[in-house]
Parts: sequence; C-alpha cells; structure tokens
Amino acid sequence: MEKNSTQRSTLYQILLTSALTVTSLYSFSQEVIRGKVSNNGLPLSSVTIRNTSNNTSTKSLEDGSFNIPASSGVNTLVVSHIGFTTQTKEITISQGTDGLINFELSSVSLDEVVVIGSRAQGRSNLQTVAPVDVIDIKGLTKDAGQVSLNQILNYVAPSFNSNTQTISDGTDHIDPASLRGLGPDQVLVLVNGKRRHTTSLVNINGSFGKGSVGTDLNAIPTSAIKRIEILRDGAAAQYGSDAIAGVINIVIEDSVDELRASVTYGGYLSKNAENNYDGQSVQANVNYGIPVTKNGGFINFSGSYDFRQPTNRQKEFTGTIFSDYNNPSLYPNPTGVDITNDELARLGKTRADYVSRIGQAETKGGSLFFNSKIPLSEHSEFYSFGGLNYRKGTSAAFRRQPAQITQNISEIYPDGFLPLIVTDNYDKSLATGIKSEFSGWKVDLSNAYGSNTIDFQTQNSLNASLLKASPTTFDDGGYRFIQNTSNLDFTKFFEQPLAGINVAFGFENRYENYQIVAGEESSYADYGKAIKIGTDANGNPILIPNIQGNVQTRFAQNGKPYASGAQAFPGFRPDNEVNETRSSVGAYADVEANITTSWLLTGALRFENYSDFGSTLNWKLGTRYKIDDIFTFRAAASTGFRAPSLHQRYFNATSSLFNDGVITNSGTFTNDSRPAQLLGIPSLKQETSRSYSAGLTANYGKFKATVDGYFIAIDNRIIYTGTFTGSNASNATEQDKEIYDLLAQSNATSARFFANAIDTETKGIDVVLTYNEDIGKGKLRTDLSATFVKTNIIGDIHASEKLAGKESIYFDNQSRIYLESAVPRTKVNLSLNYSLNKFNVFLRNVYFGDVDGATNTEADYQTFRGKIITDLSLGYSITKNLRFTLGANNLLDIYPDETREGSGLRGAGYFIYSRTGQQFGNNGRYIFTKLALTL
Repeated sequence: MEKNSTQRSTLYQILLTSALTVTSLYSFSQEVIRGKVSNNGLPLSSVTIRNTSNNTSTKSLEDGSFNIPASSGVNTLVVSHIGFTTQTKEITISQGTDGLINFELSSVSLDEVVVIGSRAQGRSNLQTVAPVDVIDIKGLTKDAGQVSLNQILNYVAPSFNSNTQTISDGTDHIDPASLRGLGPDQVLVLVNGKRRHTTSLVNINGSFGKGSVGTDLNAIPTSAIKRIEILRDGAAAQYGSDAIAGVINIVIEDSVDELRASVTYGGYLSKNAENNYDGQSVQANVNYGIPVTKNGGFINFSGSYDFRQPTNRQKEFTGTIFSDYNNPSLYPNPTGVDITNDELARLGKTRADYVSRIGQAETKGGSLFFNSKIPLSEHSEFYSFGGLNYRKGTSAAFRRQPAQITQNISEIYPDGFLPLIVTDNYDKSLATGIKSEFSGWKVDLSNAYGSNTIDFQTQNSLNASLLKASPTTFDDGGYRFIQNTSNLDFTKFFEQPLAGINVAFGFENRYENYQIVAGEESSYADYGKAIKIGTDANGNPILIPNIQGNVQTRFAQNGKPYASGAQAFPGFRPDNEVNETRSSVGAYADVEANITTSWLLTGALRFENYSDFGSTLNWKLGTRYKIDDIFTFRAAASTGFRAPSLHQRYFNATSSLFNDGVITNSGTFTNDSRPAQLLGIPSLKQETSRSYSAGLTANYGKFKATVDGYFIAIDNRIIYTGTFTGSNASNATEQDKEIYDLLAQSNATSARFFANAIDTETKGIDVVLTYNEDIGKGKLRTDLSATFVKTNIIGDIHASEKLAGKESIYFDNQSRIYLESAVPRTKVNLSLNYSLNKFNVFLRNVYFGDVDGATNTEADYQTFRGKIITDLSLGYSITKNLRFTLGANNLLDIYPDETREGSGLRGAGYFIYSRTGQQFGNNGRYIFTKLALTL
C-alpha cells in the first residue's frame, strides 16, 4: 500500500516536471516584438501592425505601444493607418530574445486619402482606379460663407450641381442635387460607407430633376462631417442601385477631447434685395467627442441650429390684377375686361403691391448627430452613428389676384392673397454594426435605418368652393418613406500571389416603405359638386351635394365653377393614399489584384433581385498603372442600373403647375391607372447604364493634377411626362372623352405620368489641379478644377401605338431642356487660400457656364450666358482658441441674365431670372461674419 503511494507520488512529480519543462520551452520559444507608434512625437492609437513573417497582427494602444508575436529570424512589420503613410521595417530576432522597434508615421493630408471606390486599404486619390474628389468640410466651413452642404459642394466640386428652388412646392425646401449633369436619383449617397435613405419627396414641379427622388444632404449638420469623398464613376456593381453618375460618401467626425463651436450670421446685401438687405440667416454649430475606453473608443456629438429668412426678386406683377367683375358699381354688366390701371390709380396702389414671393423659402430647424466606436476585443469593435433633423419651411405660391374670381372670395380676401406652403420635415437615421476579424478575414455586419416624413399645410389660402365659409388654413397630408438596409461584408488581403490580392464579398437586404397620407377634406374637396337623383314636378333637377358628384352647382360671376381644394397646394385625397413596400436582396464579389507594385487590376460583380420588378446583374472592371514616380494611368468600365423608386411607381396627386406663363391644376397618375391604360403607358422598369472612363494623374510633390474623361449611356431612362389633356367636345375621340371625365374627378385639367421613355448619352472631362507652396512665412494652397459635360437624347422616344401623334407631349421640349442644358455644362473653380500667422485670406472664383430656360414655346427659347462668381473672406485668430471671419459670397453682386419681357419664362413679371435654367441662384451678394471657438 505504502509502496503504491510512493510510486504514484513519483509519477506525479515526473508529470509535473515534464509539464513545467514543456511550458517553459514553449514560453521561451514565443519571441515578442515590442514598440511604439507615433506622429510628431505624439502616440498613435488603433494603428494596425502586421507581421507578414508569421501572419499575425495587432493594434497599438492609447499610448502608442504594441506587442506582436515574432518568429526567430527576419520579421517584416507593416504599419498602416488611415491618414498616415504606410511604413515597413524589418527586424531580426534571435531565438529566446525579444525585439524592440518604434515607428514614426508621417501624416498624409486627408484631402488625399480615400476609402470610397475600394474595399481594400485607403489610397491616395491619385492612386485610385476611378477619380475621387475629397472635400475637407472643416477647412471649407472655416473660410467660406456657404452654410448648407448642398451650397458648399456646388461651389467647390465642379461636377456637382445644386440650387435653391422657388415656387416648386416641397422642392423649395429640399434642394435637388446631381453629379455630372445626370439626375438627383442617379447618384448614391453613403454615410460612413453605409447607404443613406432618400427623401419622401418626389420633385414634380418646374425645376431641374423633375420627376426624380434625391437625398436630402442638408439634413446632416456640417459640424458632424469630417470630410466628403465624391467618386466620379459608375459604381452600381460595387454599391448597388442609383450609383450611375457616382457615389458621395460622407465621413462623420470622430475627434475626441476637442470642443468646436461656431456661429455664422449673414444676409443678402444686394442691389435687388428688398430694402437692399434681405434673406438674413443664422447658423450655430457645435461638435464634441468623448473617449469612452482606453483603446480607441469614442462617442462624438454634433448639433446645429439654422434659421433663414425668405427673399423676393419679383418687382411687379404685369398681368391682370382687377377686372370689371371686381367693381360692379362702376361696371354693372361686366365681361372680364382688364381695369387694373384705373383701379390702382383709384386705390393709390402700384403693381409692386401685388407681387408673389420669388426667391428662397423661409426655413428654421435643427439637427443632432452622433458617431461612435466601442472596441469589444483586440480584433472586434461595435460602431453606431445617426441623427435627427427637423426643418420647418415656409414658401410662397403664386399670388391669387382679385381678378381671379373663381379662385378667390372677395369677402375673405378683398385684395387677393399670397398662399403659403408650410412643410414639417422630419429626418431620422441610425446605423449600427460590428466589425471583427477571423482568420485574417475582416467581417462587417451592419444595419442602417432611415426615415423621412414631410407634412404639408397651406396657410393664408382658401377653398373657393366653400364660398365665405372657407377656412384659411388647411392640413394637406404628407409623405412617408422608410428604408432599412442590412449588410454582411467580408474582406481579406492576401500577400501572395502576385504583389498581393484583396478579396471582398458580401450580401445585402433592403426594405422600403412609401406612404401618402390624406389631408383633411376641405383641403381637396369640391363643395360645389352634386349628384342628380332625378327631376321635380317642374322638370328641375333634384341635386344632392356630394364632393364625388359630376354636376357643378356653384359658379362665379363669369359663369365658371369655383375652384376646389386649398389654393396653391390641394391636399391629398383618400384615393391618393398609398402604403406600398418592397424588398431587395443582393450579393457581390470584388477582387483587387496587384499584378506588380505598379499595376493594379480590379473587378466587381453584383447581383440584385427586387420584389417588384425582378433581377439585375452588373459588373465593373478597372485598372491603374503607375508609369513612374510622377504619372499614373487609370481606366474603368462598368454596367449599372437604377431601380424605379417607390415614389415614382405609386405617387399620385393633383398640384398647381406653372407652364409657359399659365397656372393650371395637373394630376399625376400611376402607371396602372385607367388614364395610363388609355394612353398605353407601361409599368416602370429599371434604368440600365454603361460607363467608361480613363484618366491620367501626375504628382510633382507640391503640384498635383488629374485629368479624367468619361462616357455614360443610360437606357430606358425614367422621365416625368408632359401634360395630357382630354376633351369633351362632340368630335373628340372616346379616348379623350374618358380622359376628360377622369381628370374632372381628380379636380385636374391635365395628366402626367412616370415612364421609361428615352435613352441618353453623357460625355465629359474633369480636370483637377492643386498646388501648395510656402510663400514667405505663410502657406498658399491653390486649387483649379473644371468640368465639361454634355448630355444628349439618343434615338426615338419609347412610346406605344396609342401615343401616336402625341410623342411631343409624352416627352416635351421642356423636359428635353431640363435633361440636356438646364444646368451648367461647364464649371470652372479657382481657389486661393493663404495663411500667415494669425491671418487667413480665402479667394475663390467660380465660372458657371451657359444654361437654357426650359420651355415648350419656341418663341420663348433663351440661353443665359455664363457668369463668374467671386467669393472673398478674411480670417483672424484672436487667440489660439477663438477665430473671427468676415467675408462675402458673390462679392461683385452678379446676377444671371434676365428673362425677356413678354416671355413665358418670365410670366406675368414673376421670374426676372429664370427658375427653369439655373446657374448659381438669383439672390445676389451675401455678406457674412463667423465666430469660431476651439477648446
């Protein structure tokens, strides 16, 4: 018994000794390399350190330190971080010893390093396969006076176009924006690389982008933005639907322990401003980030408050203000004769007292945004970002004059009235995700939710069919749009074969919901309608009031029926209500092969299936070849697509339309409606595209240049048709008679539709030159960029046999001009920024090329010449934390060419400057002051 115990004890000792020996030997064999990563002597955290000798990696801690497993012999460490040069060093490790090595990284200007257009490590924008503009928003907002994101980009990115609209209903409050002269819905917007939702608004009135649905860039406060990357190339094979013209990626601020706050005040000090100064605006911004862990976690918060007063550039109303119906005591037998001049003289008024409000809308609101990252382990992190935005907008419609007796009730508004369209615009977004790494594969699981709600109200108006009983304020209903996108992405870089290959693949699921909500009955109803149920003993009709009836009972003095619904913006009817959804699934694969250290080949393939129209498969190929240390050649070819939006498929409503000087009520009908069937208008399908680009970049150190040419062909492009009218004449066709009756039921006189009607080709060249130089004790940065683009309609209009003879209505000349020449085809930007000690001078000249006014009347055709707009600002740092800036946009108070008098483009004195062909707006010189605090 004792012997066995002794044997067991001896066995335990042997086993324990063996285990300790093995452990000791294993520990001894695990060599480690230690070190620190810094920039200008300051530690850098979250830097990736990769040991290519044993395929291990780690990240630096908050103090810049790192430990990484080593192997005996030569170890090659590659250290990389976005915004800094990648550095490679070798260190030899002897068995049983550790190594020590430090890295000092040089920063690269963030206007050079980009992540858009590639799923590999970020590259300089001179080394990308396709052209990318990088906009330093923090730097621009410091010097320039533009405060909204759309206007900032309009003046700094030549291929980008956006202008404030007027008399365009909801579009007055959400500026349509585009790339390369294509539509607002043919550019994809990302935030931190995740798809951003579009607005719930479809642009249906007289503006560029008519019939499109864009993304509201102004919903994101500029204080929340670190930089913006604009990929000027088709990228549907990489990112999915909409990326035909390119992709805009908004990178959200991630700084910590720094408070930035600013207040900007300005207004239009201009020769044409009301009382020489109008449109005052105030914007307050704040940003602050908090570190939440010791290994790179943070939460960054941003907020803004905006207030903007309206402007007006109409000087006088030249049409009929009073007719003889307005003064029965002097004209007992009126016939509609214009007596405006006599009445103005009698009343002691002028035509200037009866103008509309032609200019920017009044807006006020605020935004909150956040960005966060929380490390979960050495190779995993949780991230989230999103925000809230609310804007209240008030825009004016066309003034209703006393002479418009079917649209006005003199007992309510004896002198006519100016209707106001008020919007409550709510925008919400939230994206969350987890990034991790498994066996060298980087994995990103994310979900991005976004919604937009717009509610309409018409104020200072009336429903004429209610006569004196009409209210003056109406709730008109509104729009709702929800988008939820889930993604699972995998990426891995293989050191071999060749000079390295990056492989990426992933999956996407997207859900969308679009709604139209009806307004209150008085906002849309015709209370003069009735139903005939028989005749009485005297042969008179027996009528029962019914807003769905087909008999008119209330007529103005001129014998015409009183207008129905809220004047300027009739509310949505119950039969306009929509609640439609769709879903899509997609999968992609993306390969970037470094054939040599100088030659890169890329390829992408993406499949998507939509629940409402089917499937699409798209591809992209690209190459970049570094000719030498200075020159690089790049080229790409791709196919793309854009799915018709739910808005375009299901939007239907009646709205006021100004067309060649005439105001009418026009109805929009869906493609499965009876009017669409009568005209042979088919269901919507996707647009498809083919894109080709090639360019050359040059890097001379202080001087950098890029020149890129491109060609984009789009088939089955979706347009918003011209206006179809029916007829109840005795000789009218049965088709026209039925259309007439259907329009009457919708309180409309014409009909419009969305249709895949045309094919287009777009050709262009983009040039970007940058030069940096130390002059004296200061620094000068010079940027010269230009875009030259032309879009043309190709081939015949896609129309059914039922539209024979009506092709010019289906796609009218006004729509052609909106597509081809209503925005500048040439833009050139020259910016000079000089900093010396506490002083800074910013000077910019932007040339906006010719545009054409959109009209269907040949006699009204007009081209508006190109103009140069000069911006100047002077900045002074009062202390190292406080900075003051004074400046002017459009310093020389330049206006576009005026429309011709008597032209339909001008109307009854409404538009002295064209609203259909726009270059840089028509508000004139804007002066501003800005106070910025940094702590």
